[in-house]
Amino acid sequence: MDSIDDLLAQLKAEYEEVQPKQQPKSNPAKSFIQSAKKSGSLIDNLLAEVKANFADQDAAEELKRQQELEQQRIQQEKLKAKQIEALRVQAKEWLAKLDPFSSEGLWFERFAERYSSKLEAAIEYLQNN
Repeated sequence: MDSIDDLLAQLKAEYEEVQPKQQPKSNPAKSFIQSAKKSGSLIDNLLAEVKANFADQDAAEELKRQQELEQQRIQQEKLKAKQIEALRVQAKEWLAKLDPFSSEGLWFERFAERYSSKLEAAIEYLQNN
């Protein structure tokens, strides 16, 4: 008989664990306030998530803008380098044709004294004229 009593006690214990415990009836106003607090925290969480998403978007747009500016700067530097190289070729040709004993050649000799090379002086001269 002990085994039957033990078996019944075990079944009763399992049954009581499975059955939800009834909660005493609470005040409707109190439950409304609690659900409002839960809703408020959900809204706060949603707002924080939306704010974080906007911040991420802003950061991504700023990064894209910085990258575009960097690309523009690189393009401008390449263009400037091409222009300087074209001036260098033009200056070499101009120097080759310049008669050092002409009035322009004598003037250029004096002008070039301020520069480290005649080519640099010729580039500066052609760039400004």
